[in-house]
Amino acid sequence: MSRSVKFSEDVVPLGDLKVNPGKVVRRTGETGRPVLLTSHGRGVAVVQGLLEFEAAQEERAFMRAVVAGLADLDEGLEVPLAEVRRRLGLG
Repeated sequence: MSRSVKFSEDVVPLGDLKVNPGKVVRRTGETGRPVLLTSHGRGVAVVQGLLEFEAAQEERAFMRAVVAGLADLDEGLEVPLAEVRRRLGLG
């Protein structure tokens, strides 16, 4: 998972990306943190390492599944373990 942004180091003007994209991308790999790109002093995009991006996607999917499961419990949609085993053919 990516580390927190350090605004003193990880905020880069869009022009820097245009001039030296490799340097900006390398920074994400070296620090494990995303880089916030700005234009006219406002954030416009984030450059993030691929591994950190994939990990964040997996974490979001897991959290959505947990929330959906909790909502099912609130609605009384739980299934007894014996029934789950039967449906999955596990005895």
